[in-house]
Amino acid sequence: MGDNTVRIGLLGCIRFASKFVRTVTQSSNAVIIAISDPSIETANTFAAANNLSPETVAVYGSYEELLDDPRVDAVYLTMPVTQRAKWAVTAAEKKKHLLVEKPPAQNAAEIDKIVEACESNGVQFMDGTIWLHHKRTVKIRETMFDSGLLGDVRHMYSTMTTLVPEQVLERLTKEAMGLAGAIGELGWYPIGAALWAMSYQMPVSVRALPSSVATNSVGTILSCSASLQFGSTPTATAIVHCSFLSQLSTDLAISGSKGSTQMNDYVIPYKEDTAWFEYTSGAKFADLHIGWNMMPERVTVDCSGNEESQEATMLREFVRLVQGIKRGDSEADPRWPEISRKTQLVVDAVKKSVDIGCEVVYR
Repeated sequence: MGDNTVRIGLLGCIRFASKFVRTVTQSSNAVIIAISDPSIETANTFAAANNLSPETVAVYGSYEELLDDPRVDAVYLTMPVTQRAKWAVTAAEKKKHLLVEKPPAQNAAEIDKIVEACESNGVQFMDGTIWLHHKRTVKIRETMFDSGLLGDVRHMYSTMTTLVPEQVLERLTKEAMGLAGAIGELGWYPIGAALWAMSYQMPVSVRALPSSVATNSVGTILSCSASLQFGSTPTATAIVHCSFLSQLSTDLAISGSKGSTQMNDYVIPYKEDTAWFEYTSGAKFADLHIGWNMMPERVTVDCSGNEESQEATMLREFVRLVQGIKRGDSEADPRWPEISRKTQLVVDAVKKSVDIGCEVVYR
């Protein structure tokens, strides 16, 4: 193990953390050396299921023990969102770099505390929004935005929905899901996509759409749509939708003054080794409106190489930043906490709109 290898510990051994273990195992410059969970039985079961040898990976029955391990450079936090801010701050104070599952906190005030702790202790923060790191996302930016093919953004439509069995819906409590419910857990994606398309210009107003809001018997938000209005000239708008009541959908469509682009799998591509998007520029109806004057262009991105999945590219960026800080060559990159904070501010605004009867929230 080289001196510049980033040594990672897991705070939380939920089932979905197995994907992260798989990604790190395939990495050439990162390694998992410790895992932890409040239940030592859960941690041991996770270690066995993921082929983590006790000879190379320490298994702890508490987060504190892992954070006190001086060998650990960075931690990946997967515990419930209601606990993430507390442990993120604690980890930063222990000089551990942070990769935090999204949403990283319950509100912007919690994110501010996390970021302040990271800045005070010189550690990197990044949330786990993997699609931002996909090669396709970079290609869309180059093809549509940087080239001018899209023109000015006029409207965006984005979704993240996944069907939860009816018998499980009542178990989605605020203690488990956080105060924002589906808006935080799922809405993080479509809200973040709209901000990404607007180069992180913040909306001037936000409104939850009344007929879209659904809750369970304990008040957890299960479904919500919202409109975002941006202050560019002419005004750009977005409709975002998140729901635990609909079948899986991850749609992103962006319409501009010159062109448009869309995909139906922006969060997780249909296939791990390849992804695509379609676009038109200068499209019109054909004579007599019997069709279009063009077919959409499809751009395919090959992700079949080693360490080319979106999880791998996210890890590679995180590791690169941590390595630079370890060597003393660079400081923490403020771009990633800024993206998280802006996303959380809009999540908070949508939640506030729901709380006040779906009135407009001005920012």
